Amino acid sequence: MSVALIACGALAREVLALRDKYGWDVEVFGVAALLHNEPNRIPAAVLGTIRDARKSHSHVFVVYGDCGTGGMLDRMLADEGVERVPGPHCYEMYAGSKFEAMTDAEPGTFFLTDYLVQSFDHLVLQGLGLDRHPELREDYFGNYTRVVYLAQREDERLEERARWAASELGLPLEIRTVGYGALETRLCRLMEHANCV
Repeated sequence: MSVALIACGALAREVLALRDKYGWDVEVFGVAALLHNEPNRIPAAVLGTIRDARKSHSHVFVVYGDCGTGGMLDRMLADEGVERVPGPHCYEMYAGSKFEAMTDAEPGTFFLTDYLVQSFDHLVLQGLGLDRHPELREDYFGNYTRVVYLAQREDERLEERARWAASELGLPLEIRTVGYGALETRLCRLMEHANCV
């Protein structure tokens, strides 16, 4: 059986780690995480990757949240007959059942993951133009009240970068080590359901 997992670039490292942990015989294809700044482009990018993967794989699954596509990603996947790991975005996948409580307690929460901590300058500062126009910081982040770093692993270097990212936004930081959370359980369930393990 030839299986392809098409993963958001922000999840690819964790998907590769889970593949290795469970010994899955799958190939992982990444889709650029920078598309989160233009979510309307995500479905077409995922579709192109699905079609490429189908050339050499009999089963294709998508490891992606809706990520702001407003349901367009799921409609395209339904048309293609491709299943994805459930969840609206990676923050909810990592935090699992705790995510809703965190957002209910403080709706103005900006979330970070290992990937976003490592790519903050590129995806947030440059991607939103804050490196060129720091005066936009208040427009983008004025309604946020805190940053919560959902850490996949304990790493002092990443924690220091998270502190730097929060300071760039002028917000207090909370660090919560969540591991792979629901991403792991949902991906395992998908692989088992498809008899791929």
